[in-house]
Amino acid sequence: MRKQKFLEVGQIVNTHGLKGEMRVDPWCDGPEFICMFDELYLKNGDVIKITKSRVQKNVAIIKVEGIDTIEQADTMRRTVLYIDRDDVELDDDVFFVQDIIGCEVVDIDTKETYGKVTEVLKTGANDVYQVTADDGKNYLVPVIDDVVINTDIDSGIIEIRPLKGIFDDED
Repeated sequence: MRKQKFLEVGQIVNTHGLKGEMRVDPWCDGPEFICMFDELYLKNGDVIKITKSRVQKNVAIIKVEGIDTIEQADTMRRTVLYIDRDDVELDDDVFFVQDIIGCEVVDIDTKETYGKVTEVLKTGANDVYQVTADDGKNYLVPVIDDVVINTDIDSGIIEIRPLKGIFDDED
C-alpha cells in the first residue's frame, strides 16, 4: 500500500484580527498538533512558513510569513493545509487516518475478510472504523485492544477479533 507523502491536517476557515492571522479548523488530533509545525504545505506542494501559532478553543490561530493584512489572509480562506509525513514520528500503535482508510479488515481467527475501512469516526472514548463490505453494507468496529489485534499499514491489513453481533445478526 502506497503511503501519501503529504497529509491533510486542516483547513483555513476564516481570518483572525487585522494583521493576517488565520483560523484553522483541525482535521487531525487537534489544534495543538497543527501548532507543533514551523512549516505547512499547500496542495501544490508550496511551503508556507508559520511565524506564530496558538490554540484558541477548538481551532489553531496561525500567522504565516508574507501574510500581513486581513485582505491577504482572506484570500487563503478554504485552503487545505498539509504536513509532510516525514516531519512526524508516531508511536507504534498510532496511525494516520489516511493510512487506515482502504485497509482490508480480516478476522484474525477465521481469515474471513469483512471489507475495507471507509471512514474513521472519532467518538471520544475510542475511534470507530466504518467497514464497508463488498455488498455495500456498513459495519462499525470499535478500535479497542480486545477487537483490533494487529494493524499492518504496509500490507494494508487490519486483523480483528470481532465482538459478537458486529458482523452477524445474533442477539
